Formats: sequence, structure tokens, C-alpha cells
Amino acid sequence: MSQLTEIVIKRLEEKGIHSDIIPGFVRNVINAISINPEWSLQDLNSRLHFLGWDDFELDEHTLQLVIAGFEAGGLSKRGTI
Repeated sequence: MSQLTEIVIKRLEEKGIHSDIIPGFVRNVINAISINPEWSLQDLNSRLHFLGWDDFELDEHTLQLVIAGFEAGGLSKRGTI
């Protein structure tokens, strides 16, 4: 597991997402970005809330970490970490 992936996991856990559901959350974030890379953070959060992530508000820093982890190959569209 890459250091960037570990940072993403730790950050999401600190924000209240249980480690068991982090892969699903990451998958939903990456899929939403893939659908429309031009979405604002507010649009992305609306999409995540629509998908059932009501108790979590994605912030810009965490979003950038997820994107960087995906681009580096440590996170995948399937949510595998």
C-alpha cells in the first residue's frame, strides 16, 4: 500500500468513515468524478448524498488526496485500496 493511499485512509477515518466502507466511498467519489470531472465540490457532495453518504461532507483537501491516489495508481475505480 502506498504512502498516499495510507494518508487517504487515515484522513477518511479521522473524518468518521469506518475503514470497512472506505473502499466503497472512494469508488463512489472516483466514479462521480469520472462521470463529470467539471463538477464543483458542492455538486460532488450532492451526488455523494444522493448515493447515501449523507453523514459525510467531502472537503477540497480530501478530494485532492483521493484524486492524487487514483492518478498514482494506488486507488482504483473499483474501490480497491
